[in-house]
Amino acid sequence: MTMNAPPPAVSVIVPAWGVAHLVGEALTSLQAQSFGDWEAIVIDDGAPDDVAGAVAPFVAADPRIRFLATGNGGLSAARNRAIAASRAPLIALLDGDDQYAPDYLEHMVAAIRAAPDIGIISCDAIYSGQPSREGRRFSEYHGQAKPPTLAGLLDRSFNVFVAAIMRREAFDATGGFDESLPAAEDFDLWLRIVEQGWRIAQVPEPLAIYRRRPGSLSSATRQLRLATARVYEKAAARLAGRPEAAIATAMMEQMRREAGWAEGEELVLTGRTSAGLSLLHRHRAGGRSPRWRVMMGLFRAVPPLAGPVLRWRRRREGDI
Repeated sequence: MTMNAPPPAVSVIVPAWGVAHLVGEALTSLQAQSFGDWEAIVIDDGAPDDVAGAVAPFVAADPRIRFLATGNGGLSAARNRAIAASRAPLIALLDGDDQYAPDYLEHMVAAIRAAPDIGIISCDAIYSGQPSREGRRFSEYHGQAKPPTLAGLLDRSFNVFVAAIMRREAFDATGGFDESLPAAEDFDLWLRIVEQGWRIAQVPEPLAIYRRRPGSLSSATRQLRLATARVYEKAAARLAGRPEAAIATAMMEQMRREAGWAEGEELVLTGRTSAGLSLLHRHRAGGRSPRWRVMMGLFRAVPPLAGPVLRWRRRREGDI
């Protein structure tokens, strides 16, 4: 594809840090699309594995696929750089370890083209890789109640699955992904787009495969919750004087509590049981669910059980 050719309908952005062994599956799913007017930009921002070697056969065989290598600056920076190099009026996101269903682009492009005020189009997805969620829908764990509104985004009654499509106009108006955020950068962007008056729509079918790889740690959960709390803090400041500001503030406090739960669990799992249980109690972990209320009562009575019980819970949920 020459840069003088007419732009494609959609640019697919594929960050591929650390997924050289999986990115081929993502690109194969893209090549299998029933809608063929796309370009893909795979970005390697200093990955420790051979992403370039994994992508090279696809670049050689398909002129719609380009490869971009940059220094490591995090996921937000990688996506921003790839989007800056793209040409289409629509921007689709495909993480390098996920996959599209064959009709993803066909349905999603049609849906966002249906009304000029739609800035983001979302879909459902199917989990893969995590035994406790294998074959289940994203919407079973992360609500997608309709209609999606700013309030619904804030209180998480509507969750945008990351393999979304957005209008370049809406993306550009926000300034792109916030490169200061270590996580939750996509959620932050959705909020800022909707705050500007753009509408979210959804194709309710599961049009992507969402891979959850074993080995996630509570430290990563804590980082995500703290980053999400920062997103809410920013949103509350932007929304000052609007009713949604109260939702943002309440959710910020909730994310900070959940970060405390994650830190407390990690302390227990690494043998610092007393400190971990103290943190869990301080952040009211018993309020998470009836099961957690029973667990916290048990841990208070018999602290040495905390580590084995939490490890069993992790194994059952496929997190270790």
